[in-house]
Amino acid sequence: MPVSINSKTARDKLAPRREPYWSRIQTGLFIGYRKPEQGQGTWIARRRSDDGKQAYQSLGTFPGYDEAVKAANQWANAIDAGVSSKGMTVKAACEHYVKHLALHKGAASERDAEGRFKRLVYDAKIGKVDLSKLRTSDLTAWLAMQVERDEDDAEDEDDLRRAKDSANRNLASLKAALNLALRDRLVATDAGWKTVSKFRDVGRRRDAFLPAPQRKELVNACPADLQRLVTALLLTGARPGELANANVQHLNREQGTLALQGKTGFRVVTLSSAALSFFADCSKAKIANAPLLATEFGQRWNKDSWKKPFKAAAAAAKLPPTAVMYSLRHTAISEMIAAGMDSFVVARLAGTSTAMIDQHYGHLRHDKTRAKLDAVAMF
Repeated sequence: MPVSINSKTARDKLAPRREPYWSRIQTGLFIGYRKPEQGQGTWIARRRSDDGKQAYQSLGTFPGYDEAVKAANQWANAIDAGVSSKGMTVKAACEHYVKHLALHKGAASERDAEGRFKRLVYDAKIGKVDLSKLRTSDLTAWLAMQVERDEDDAEDEDDLRRAKDSANRNLASLKAALNLALRDRLVATDAGWKTVSKFRDVGRRRDAFLPAPQRKELVNACPADLQRLVTALLLTGARPGELANANVQHLNREQGTLALQGKTGFRVVTLSSAALSFFADCSKAKIANAPLLATEFGQRWNKDSWKKPFKAAAAAAKLPPTAVMYSLRHTAISEMIAAGMDSFVVARLAGTSTAMIDQHYGHLRHDKTRAKLDAVAMF
């Protein structure tokens, strides 16, 4: 019995099954919809040649029937025009692109693309995928895997931004290779990669600032060991990993400083009176090489040990979903700048550059300066 797949309402009523539900587009050309148990359904095209042989093409996901039909027609028209429909892998398409660059762009462009593909495509799962079977989900998964830290694990604004920016450049190179394959008739359609989008606003300042009431709620929601780590982050603006690496011997009570070792190397930071008192209490009855901050089991903190407890505490404190461990560093730096501290001093304390401070936090200094200017009567 024929079924309709033309509308979302009709497709939602279909029973999940592996065999696609087919609809004829024109003589010899069909569009099929595969309904899964869960998640979004996928589309597939079927074409019968004059000799009676059937050819199939996986089209991936589309928002609607019309878009899927358009992709099926593009595939069928390309086959009629002599485009190769199988036998070319993503790796082979990339190798084809590298040769093209060597001929038309020069050695530098060739080396850059070859390096990216060797690292991320040639030996990867996506490199073995046939172009005719490449799906949007293959590329989105490949893109996501390149970002080493997710929002919960990020210790630094620039860590996450650089990872996503690098992934965007890699995606651009891969898309260029796939588009060349399409232009050279090595694949029938670009449906598998055309709609894959790059990471947006990777240089945009974060908005995960926690005002004082939210900070208090978070601290109160944390278990005792995590509470000490959260407090330390708010008092210093350091990276979580730097505080996790700190030993008791790194605290100098006489000078009121704490030595930190992290991604930007070794530095000694000045502590506020409140921070000095807090760390002095944390170091009581501990040997010199013991962690200054430790879990309830006496172990050194790491991303795996603080991730879930922090998420639970943030949820209990009803913090916004954008709040992550990095938000504490962001909040501390924001408060330092808003209080009028010099960018150079804040950069040294936070272990970053003045350029980064000015880029991401300069608006706070300008707001404070503007408020002072507004208090000056000119007329």
